[in-house]
Formats: sequence, C-alpha cells, structure tokens
Amino acid sequence: MKIGIIGAGQIGGTLARRLRAAGHDVSIANSRGPASLAALAQETGVRPVTVEEAARAGDVVIVTIPMKNIPRLPAALFQGVPDTVVVVDTGNYYPRQRDGRIDGIERGMTESRWVSQQLGRPVVKAFNNIYARHLLERGMPRGAPGRIALPVAGDDKAPKSTVIRLLDELGFDGVDAGSLDESWRQQPGTPVYGSDLDAEGVRKALSAAKAERSAEFQGKEGSTASRS
Repeated sequence: MKIGIIGAGQIGGTLARRLRAAGHDVSIANSRGPASLAALAQETGVRPVTVEEAARAGDVVIVTIPMKNIPRLPAALFQGVPDTVVVVDTGNYYPRQRDGRIDGIERGMTESRWVSQQLGRPVVKAFNNIYARHLLERGMPRGAPGRIALPVAGDDKAPKSTVIRLLDELGFDGVDAGSLDESWRQQPGTPVYGSDLDAEGVRKALSAAKAERSAEFQGKEGSTASRS
C-alpha cells in the first residue's frame, strides 16, 4: 500500500518505521522540508517529500501534527486527491499543554470533526490513544492474549476497515468506535486514552466515557491556538 505521512514527530516517525518495516511504500513530510528527514529516510527507507506530495502519495494519508498547526497546512491541501484515499487524523487537543484554545472544539465539536472541517475532507480518527513507544514495541500476533486494541472512529465503514487492517499488520486489534461525532470517547481524559486495553476492554472503556472534558483538557479563556 502507498502511504503518506504528514508529520514526523513521535507518532509520525514511529508509524513511518512500523509501516515501512511491514512492506508499505511510505512517503513522509514535515514543516521543515524533505532535507530535514534525510536521517529517517536512510534508517528506514521512507521517502522524504513535501507536504503537498505526501497528501498525494497514494492510498492512505496520515495527518499527525499538533492540533494548533492544522490551520497552517497549505490551503486546499487535498484538492484533487481522489475520494478513495483514506485520511487518518491521529491528533489530540491539548489546550493548556500545547495548542491554546480552539473555539470550535471548546463549543463541543469533536477534535477530529474540527480537523475534518479544517481539511475539507472526511477523516478517520485512530492512533491517538497509544503512546508512541508502545506503538513501536508492543504489537503482538493476531489472537495473542492481551493484544492491545485501538479505537477507530469515522463516518464510513470502508475507510475504517482499511485502518483496522493496517492496525492488524502492526500487531494491534482495531475496534470500531462509531462515527466521528462519537470520537470524543477516545479523546484525552477518557478511560481508553493511554490505556493499552484489549478489544473487550476498549469497548467497555468507550461505553464508560463521559462527554464533559476534565479541566485539564479545557482551554483557558484568552488563550489562542496561534501561540507556540
């Protein structure tokens, strides 16, 4: 499969390594340009590209950048990209720790619904509730006791199924977590976040989630997402 990754931080870099090791054709981009990714390319065999090229890399595009940087992506980034290309959002909203206040999310829009609105493109929310090191090291064969499961939310079954197949290749079970408007159940502060649960545990954690954000993950009045 041809996969583009936008963002080369902890999750982006880990996914590049894991997906390339699984045999996929991986292109990766960041805000600093392809030259800054030379070491990662030499280590893994991924292809350093521009953000625009990553968005047109093939079958799946994974957007894995800080929430505050989503509006800074090139305008019409996905214009002309076929509807069959699956776009994955791995992001989390950390208003007090990193992103500043994003009014749309504070008014109740789910994080990934906001991302979808910004990109002008349907997205699947996945890979957001696991630590990068665990994503790198804790994959297990299908059927292994205690295999970690990850929730996958989105409005259409076909894109979710594609992501769940990728998860299986990486050594994780995928659990359909419902529509994008239900993806609040896997946001920071919920029972499934950072939990490393198995599939049944993920389903129970999603059911137990409360819609109201804890204070830790609510933006302060007067803070803005444009602050670095």
